Amino acid sequence: MTENRRVALATCSVLPQLDKGDQPLVGALTERGITAEPVVWDDDAVDWAGYDLVVVRSTWDYSARRDEFVEWARSVPNLLNGADVLEWNTDKRYLRVLEESGVPVVPTIWLDPARHLSKRAVHTRMPAFGDFVVKPVVSAGAADTGRYQPVDAESRALAIKRACRLLDDGRWVMIQPYVTSVDTAGETCVVFVDGEPTHAVRKNALLNGPMRPTQGLYLLEEMAPFAPSDEQVAAARRALEVATAAIGVAEPLLYARVDLVTGDDGTPLVLELELTEPSLWLHLAGDVDAFGRLADAIVARLG
Repeated sequence: MTENRRVALATCSVLPQLDKGDQPLVGALTERGITAEPVVWDDDAVDWAGYDLVVVRSTWDYSARRDEFVEWARSVPNLLNGADVLEWNTDKRYLRVLEESGVPVVPTIWLDPARHLSKRAVHTRMPAFGDFVVKPVVSAGAADTGRYQPVDAESRALAIKRACRLLDDGRWVMIQPYVTSVDTAGETCVVFVDGEPTHAVRKNALLNGPMRPTQGLYLLEEMAPFAPSDEQVAAARRALEVATAAIGVAEPLLYARVDLVTGDDGTPLVLELELTEPSLWLHLAGDVDAFGRLADAIVARLG
């Protein structure tokens, strides 16, 4: 029975009616007899207990207040994906867990703010060859992320300055080689609903240079439908298996997105595992009714 069941679709104050790509989900749930409402996650006036389920969607302003976001998640009953998932996934050190379990990931150097590294120490940890990326472990939509060239003195100096500023703010820093296949092939994003892949998209390269102050919550993405290889789907599945085991989740996640790039040897590498508030690009699923599948998965969790 879905009569009188209410579902909140959590979003942020910048997008009070959800991101445009998520808005058709309201209609899909309505067709199934569910009252679905976009609700701003940090609105103190909201009675979250008044909803039968709360589904996290476009909460894209959380990264600057990650602790507050996790605390909110733990206070909300019937949250999907759940608070344990959100806490684990909103710190990119989860990539270390994947790597230790044999999942191919982009190689990463980790800088711990507790070590109080000098500028010289940060400098020595930067790659000597090949473009590289500097970013914090807590970020969304490529925020605070930049691409740098080690042989260009100005670019390298900007990289060191960016890393030191993040460390001074108490934030862990990641340094990764820039995977050159992104410039030609982009990223492959495999989307899962209820534990099964529904579709994939190809994302354009986002990082064209050093991080500079920008407006908005995220960098603009250009997406196109894409047919992933069996190897890419297998890599995405394996990453999800390791993640759910590490978190201790027995049931399939309501939604997930695995972002892959291609290594120099052709191996799919996990760039990010998006379990918190990913764009799912359901409208790019081709013949698959992805909105309907997600709505059905939500209805199934209502019991």
